[in-house]
Amino acid sequence: MAFDFTVEEGKPLPLGAALTADGVNFSVFSRHALRVTLILFENACPGAARREITLDSRKNRTGDVWHCYIPGIGAGVCYLYRADGPFQPEKGMRFNPNRALLDPYAKALNGVDRWDFSGALAYNTSDPQKDLSFNVGDNTDSSPRCVVVDNSFDWQGDRPLNYPLRYSVIYETHVRGLTMHPSAETKHPGTYLGLVEKIPHFKDLGITSLELLPIHEFYENELSTINPRTGKRLKNYWGYSTAAFFAPKVSYAFDKSPGGQVNEFKTMVRELHKAGIEVILDVVFNHTAEGNELGPTFSFRGLDNSIYYILSDNRRYYQNYSGCGNTVNCNNPVMRGMIIDCLNYWVVEMHVDGFRFDLGSILGRDQKGRLMETPPMLEKIAEEPVLRHTKIIAEAWDAGGAYQVGWFPGRWAEWNDRFRDDVRKYWRGDPGTVRDIATRLSGSSDIFLRDGRKPFHSINFFTCHDGFTLKDLVSYNSKHNEENGEENRDGGNDNLSFNYGFEGPSQNPAIETIRQQQMKNFIASLMISQGTPMLLGGDEFARTQKGNNNAYCQDNEISWFDWNLKNQNHGLYRFTKEMIAFRRRHHGFMRPEFYTGREGSYNALPDITWFDEKGGVLDWSGKNLCLALRMDGTKAEILADRDDNDFYIMLNSGLEDCVFHVCPAHNGKNWFRAVDTALTSPEDISSLGSEQDLGGLLIYTVRRRSIVILLSK
Repeated sequence: MAFDFTVEEGKPLPLGAALTADGVNFSVFSRHALRVTLILFENACPGAARREITLDSRKNRTGDVWHCYIPGIGAGVCYLYRADGPFQPEKGMRFNPNRALLDPYAKALNGVDRWDFSGALAYNTSDPQKDLSFNVGDNTDSSPRCVVVDNSFDWQGDRPLNYPLRYSVIYETHVRGLTMHPSAETKHPGTYLGLVEKIPHFKDLGITSLELLPIHEFYENELSTINPRTGKRLKNYWGYSTAAFFAPKVSYAFDKSPGGQVNEFKTMVRELHKAGIEVILDVVFNHTAEGNELGPTFSFRGLDNSIYYILSDNRRYYQNYSGCGNTVNCNNPVMRGMIIDCLNYWVVEMHVDGFRFDLGSILGRDQKGRLMETPPMLEKIAEEPVLRHTKIIAEAWDAGGAYQVGWFPGRWAEWNDRFRDDVRKYWRGDPGTVRDIATRLSGSSDIFLRDGRKPFHSINFFTCHDGFTLKDLVSYNSKHNEENGEENRDGGNDNLSFNYGFEGPSQNPAIETIRQQQMKNFIASLMISQGTPMLLGGDEFARTQKGNNNAYCQDNEISWFDWNLKNQNHGLYRFTKEMIAFRRRHHGFMRPEFYTGREGSYNALPDITWFDEKGGVLDWSGKNLCLALRMDGTKAEILADRDDNDFYIMLNSGLEDCVFHVCPAHNGKNWFRAVDTALTSPEDISSLGSEQDLGGLLIYTVRRRSIVILLSK
């Protein structure tokens, strides 16, 4: 790139670096800056020549937006900003023109591997005044750079799939961890292309949607803690510390050319869509990687700190509802606009199908941090025309004490942690949990019915990235996070888990048998529950994290998928696969409306009926752990275009076998056994058409800690 180019006025919109046929338009927001400088680099190499262009506030500023147009340059050009203005931390102003700043709208970053957060501090660490001091050193050479991206791509006719929630089966996974282990046997380990290589697994398993842990650019080396066992520095593996919301993570790309990660991400989405699999992104709009007042200055803080963050009454400090040092000012109109622009970009340009909002309650806090009754940010996301058919899923709590499960408005779906906890308690054998398990199996109407939402707005799960894996849930009584370097203080203490007599891996066949049985119970419960099921990646073949329930910093074999387990636990894999198929072919488990307990199809059968083991009325207040339910599968009840089977489902989480009296099947039909988790593979679940006819028998012994599913035909 020749450095004799001209600089023209440019346009304020769109924000970011917009490529045209003849050049690039640069645009960035800053209300309180007195001067903004664009830094252009000759190439992406470290130490490349650069030119700094100070924007004229009369010609290159429209309102609060600074802009310019540079003809003769194109995709692959790297750039940064500087912003000069008041340095008054006690008033929320933290401008420092010596800090190189990322464009909040950057579509790709380059050089993240050489980033050093310590070099991005805008204060002098040796000064006793800390963040009140002013660092005059230039950190441009140690900063990653924004890349001008060409959005052209051969989508081959692709469009987002946007399956209805009630027909979806979500699989939560991590792009890097999925294929980093040598057993993955991929050509592109730990990358978007590596994930593409695992499409045959996803198709065979039968899931419809991938929910990916954060892929927005973050700095994995921001941690200073050390693994006490290995002596190695730990990494930010999960990625809940966003640095650039529009940019896919460069280290997840096999293509390391400037901007190559954008095309590789698009390739991944396109190929997943060809296979009929959606892409849902875990997005972290609640905080940024800039942390608190002692954190680095690399973007938002340096461009307009008081606009982008919720500050305390003493404007020097940050409100910390995220637990990560700062809280994004989501209901400031500027930040609202950026979030909507970001979501629209990922849908329009990157073709993603939905979003899961980390600590979503923060989106409902006002500019003082107070929870709002009708948050404009939540309404705007739900009603944004471009996003109308995308999935929007909230983690309905935050670290500031907000717990709002069931209270997100309109079409929002929510992670249902009540489902997680109640299912865990029931299968652990806790007394008095029959009412709770019944409520969760039937769609959690106690949570979602009050404002007119539907069963599928409940995202049901028993494990997720945060906590034990399924295998660890049935193998450990306590967390084992010693390798996190925090003396096992981090992570939750109340996991509602049970080890069945031995902590960790056991050589006792009886212990391992009951663990396998319990894992099947969890999977079966998830797949027959009304709501949208979400499976933690690897649970289908008993992935373990060795008892670590907070593996956020473990970019190693603790977190990576060991694909050898798929063969070692082939029976569990088969059960999970068949259980997903069972759910997807029976519309009775994907009802669009809650049960009423009444008859609605003129066949004298209520849509759902509950029984005790003797076929009588269930005592909801008792401590008995046996219960049964009959589901009417007529199309009028399940609001489908054809009748489904009727089902009789029996659960026993007690320590003794239980003899159930089964009510007769309707219309002279017989009951057929489809599932019995007490049996070993392959008898534990029948494939379509191979269900076992009970021959009119109306007595069935349900073994201790097991579930049996009968269907009529």
